[in-house]
Amino acid sequence: MPRPSSLTIAVLCLSAGLGACASDRLDGPRTRAPAPRIDYDAPVTAIPSGTVTAAPLAPPPGATASPDAPPPGPVAGLNPSVPAPAVVAEPVAPPPPPPPVVTTGRAAVVGGWDARDATGASCKVTLSSTPSLDLYKASTSGCQNKELGRVSAWDYRDGEVYLYQPGGTVAARLRQGGAGLDGALTKSGASLALNR
Repeated sequence: MPRPSSLTIAVLCLSAGLGACASDRLDGPRTRAPAPRIDYDAPVTAIPSGTVTAAPLAPPPGATASPDAPPPGPVAGLNPSVPAPAVVAEPVAPPPPPPPVVTTGRAAVVGGWDARDATGASCKVTLSSTPSLDLYKASTSGCQNKELGRVSAWDYRDGEVYLYQPGGTVAARLRQGGAGLDGALTKSGASLALNR
């Protein structure tokens, strides 16, 4: 009888293994043992445990120390005879100063002014922060000077305040000086001062 080849043996073994697997699947579902029933209302019994003990750690390799020796040097809080070091508070930087009050520019000139012309006549001029086309709204009250009495708008450019009449005519140009505005009426050239 001829000797079977190794390939034949491998095929036979593989067939036998697959057959065994297939027969398990074809037998139908297996029945399992029922899971144990847990009684949640049963009293719980504590399991006794051993005693817990504490011991200092062994010194690191290369160091020598007796287990009963106190730690080297004073340790605040662990040894009642050694006082805790005083806590030194770090100096706190003072808060930064508040931003400076605007003393120049458009925002500094908004509000009510007392206007006085070269003749000594005075009236009220109000420079508003409300936009009016490319300028800001302005109003006057009690002005005898016709140039100043017709002011309806204003602007701040290149460090100067321009007062405008309807139609865009410049009525006056003023510069900030001290607490007020100093300048002149454009048409007559007469001096004009605005103060708070």
